[in-house]
Amino acid sequence: STVWVSLGTLVTGQHLPKNKRPKEPGENRIKPTNKKVKPKIPKIKDRDSANSAPKTQSIMMQVLDKGRFQKPAATLSLLAGQTVELRCKGSRIGWSYPAYLDTFKDSRLSVKQNERYGQLTLVNSTSADTGEFSCWVQLCSSYICRKDEAKTGSTYIFFTEKGELFVPSPSYFDVVYLNPDRQAVVPCRVTVLSAKVTLHREFPAKEIPANGTDIVYDMKRGFVYLQPHSEHQGVVYCRAEAGGRSQISVKYQLLYVAVPSGPPSTTILASSNKVKSGDDISVLCTVLGEPDVEVEFTWIFPGQKDERPVTIQDTWRLIHRGLGHTTRISQSVITVEDFETIDAGYYICTAQNLQGQTTVATTVEFS
Repeated sequence: STVWVSLGTLVTGQHLPKNKRPKEPGENRIKPTNKKVKPKIPKIKDRDSANSAPKTQSIMMQVLDKGRFQKPAATLSLLAGQTVELRCKGSRIGWSYPAYLDTFKDSRLSVKQNERYGQLTLVNSTSADTGEFSCWVQLCSSYICRKDEAKTGSTYIFFTEKGELFVPSPSYFDVVYLNPDRQAVVPCRVTVLSAKVTLHREFPAKEIPANGTDIVYDMKRGFVYLQPHSEHQGVVYCRAEAGGRSQISVKYQLLYVAVPSGPPSTTILASSNKVKSGDDISVLCTVLGEPDVEVEFTWIFPGQKDERPVTIQDTWRLIHRGLGHTTRISQSVITVEDFETIDAGYYICTAQNLQGQTTVATTVEFS
C-alpha cells in the first residue's frame, strides 16, 4: 500500500497497523511547525570542468623480444648488459636520457626518427646508465619547436649490476654547494629499487635522518636538502643495503655559499689612473659569486678600433670567508704595454652569468 502525507513525501511499503481503524478524510492533517526543510539538490558532474584539464597521453612503448610491445611502468629494473629499445609515437619526437650518455657521446646509444615513431636503442647497458628516459611530441612551426605537454612518455630504469649498489661516480670525492635560496642534492642514487639508503656524516660520525622536513630522499635524485643552511656543511656519504649486501658511496663535501644568486657583483680597478708614455698599465675586473656559477668577461678599451695589441687573462678560485662560507672569485685582467695616447680613455668590463650581466668602467688618463 502507499500512503501520501501533506508534505508531499512518498512513503512506500508501509501497512496500516491491524489494531487501528482507517482514518477519516481530514484526520491525517499535520500541525504546522517552524522547522525548515532544506531541499536536497542532486549533484550533477560538471562535464566542462572535468574535461578542461588536458589529458596526458602516454606515447612510449618498450620493445620486448620476438617483436612484442608493452607500455613501460613508471620504474623498470633490468640487468646490466641488456639492450633497451623504446619507441614513441609521432613524426617528430624529442628525447631526454641520463646526462652520462650525452657527456661522453656514447656510441652505445642510438636515437632515430622514423616516419611514424621515434626510436631510442641502448646496447651493452651498465649501472651508470640508470636514470630517466623520456620522450615527447614536438610541435613545430617553421624552425621553432615546442613540447606537446599532452603527448609524452617516460620511465625510470634501474640497471642492476653485480657489486654496484650505487650509480658509479666519475670521481671519489665530489663537492655539493649549499645555497640558502634553493635546494641542494647529494646525488647518491642506487641501481636497486628495493635498496635501503641512509645518509651519514663523516665527523662527528653519525647518521643524518631524512625526516621529510629538512632532508628527504628521492630515489631518482638522492638526498635533497630542502632549505640548506651553514649547519649542514661538512663531509657526508651514503650507505646502501640490499639483498644482504651493503656498500658506501663516494664522499661529498658540502660547502655553504655566502653570495646569493643574481647578476655578477662586479668591481673594476686600474693599477694607475694616470700613466706616462711608455709605461705599462693593468685594469682588473673582479666578480664575487656562487662557487658553481661560471662568469664570462668581455672588454671594450680605447685602442680597440686601432687593433692595439693587449693581453687579457681570466682566472677564478674558491675562497673561504669565515664561518664555512665559500665564494667564487672570478677575475679578468687586461694589460697594455708601452702606453700611448691612443690608450687613454674608458676601460669597460662586462661580466655575465646565467642570471644577467653587470658592466663597470674606469678611466685611464695620459700623464
